[in-house]
Amino acid sequence: MDPLTRIRAICLDLPECSERLSHGCPTFFVRQKTSFVKYIGGGYDEPGPTIWCPAPEGVQAELVDAEPERFFVPPYVGPSGWIGVRLDIDPDWGEFAEIIHDAYRKVAPKKLVAELDR
Repeated sequence: MDPLTRIRAICLDLPECSERLSHGCPTFFVRQKTSFVKYIGGGYDEPGPTIWCPAPEGVQAELVDAEPERFFVPPYVGPSGWIGVRLDIDPDWGEFAEIIHDAYRKVAPKKLVAELDR
């Protein structure tokens, strides 16, 4: 299955999530205004598909240090704690879903997070 199709399914299953293009890339938003996942099919010095998403404090450094072949600091948003995830290197879709859910929890209103946690 195409990685975008899988990412889309994970994201759009979250409460009040929507998708639209942002800077030419499929991007997923909470309540149509706050982005939490950007899908990039290739580019920005990455040969394959990646996602960029906000991570809980300290997670970016932890993942990049532990597995630099799979995780990276993305340009532009990396200084804000976002993590880059290479989708074509040892893909673990369960782990990707957890990363996406953590990104959603980081930006979504408390009411929606509570709905997700039920």
